[in-house]
Amino acid sequence: MKEYTERVAYHVETFPEFHAANQSKDFVGRLSTVKFADGEMEVEVGTSLRGKDVYIFANAGRNTLGLSVEENKQELYHTVDALRRSAAGRITLFEPYCSSSRSDRTTRRNSVGFWVHYKTLVSLGVDHIVTYNLHSDKSRTVVDPTICSIDDVPAIVLIKEYITDTFIKTTDRLEDEVRENWLFCSVDAGGESVAKRFAQAFGSQLVIAHKQRDYAHTNTVASINILTSTDITGKEIWIVDDMIDTAGSVYTLVRELRERKVAKINIAAVHPVFSPPAVSRLTRLHEEGLLDHVVVVDTIPCPETMKEEMPFLHVVSSARQSAEVIMRMHEEGSLTPFFEPFNAWEYLSSMKLFL
Repeated sequence: MKEYTERVAYHVETFPEFHAANQSKDFVGRLSTVKFADGEMEVEVGTSLRGKDVYIFANAGRNTLGLSVEENKQELYHTVDALRRSAAGRITLFEPYCSSSRSDRTTRRNSVGFWVHYKTLVSLGVDHIVTYNLHSDKSRTVVDPTICSIDDVPAIVLIKEYITDTFIKTTDRLEDEVRENWLFCSVDAGGESVAKRFAQAFGSQLVIAHKQRDYAHTNTVASINILTSTDITGKEIWIVDDMIDTAGSVYTLVRELRERKVAKINIAAVHPVFSPPAVSRLTRLHEEGLLDHVVVVDTIPCPETMKEEMPFLHVVSSARQSAEVIMRMHEEGSLTPFFEPFNAWEYLSSMKLFL
């Protein structure tokens, strides 16, 4: 997360509130990791942190160093321990993508990854967790706010703004084209609420896909049915979800929608997990003329090689929003503005005031 953290720090420096507080520009801490011959590790803090608010940016998913999820988590846990031993004040963990939230279902004999992750962080001394779009709303219910609070901030608004700026641009197009010919489609019944908020934001209509999984195998889709009373022939479809993992669901859904003779298909998802074979699946759909654009947020790094392989991929930056979240939290301000619904008409109308 080094590159992401540097971008967030750059945006923090641009805020007037930052300079008004007479804070030093050298506010990005230094950490070093030492690995022993047997695979054990230690993390050392190279900055004085006594009594200070500390914000750790972490990502257990894909990274530029090629470290595994387990290695990333282990280093995070060691980092929290080192910070606490350095007499830091309040420790806030900022995980733009919380990979542990994928494991949130409890049955009789399975472990729950998010619970294990949360309990470990709390026991080591994390006071606050901030993330973007947890995989399931119920994940927040395991967090005890008397011990450690959590803010699950929606980054999906960044996608809505990007779609408005890049693909709509004017209120005339919104009124004449988007509201008549665009449809927003969920990947499954669980994503209906996300798709509904997109449809409301753009004044368009909703399509629900019902996904039947093959529970004998993970990340496997047996079939998808399209549930709608609207004729989707010739329409432009936006498939929306919180993440793209192996792209198995969207791969099947795109082909099913094309059988219904829709005009265009785009995908919008917050987290670009892109576990293999996601990239090859999406690329195949694009090369076959079935998929036009994929819009994601940079909660997980997308290296240049990946962008070159998928020239139809649009990556939206969340660094400035992360910086705003940090500044508001540091000043004990409200995060309510980040949770307010997005309205494309109001957004475009307000932009006219600056022309």
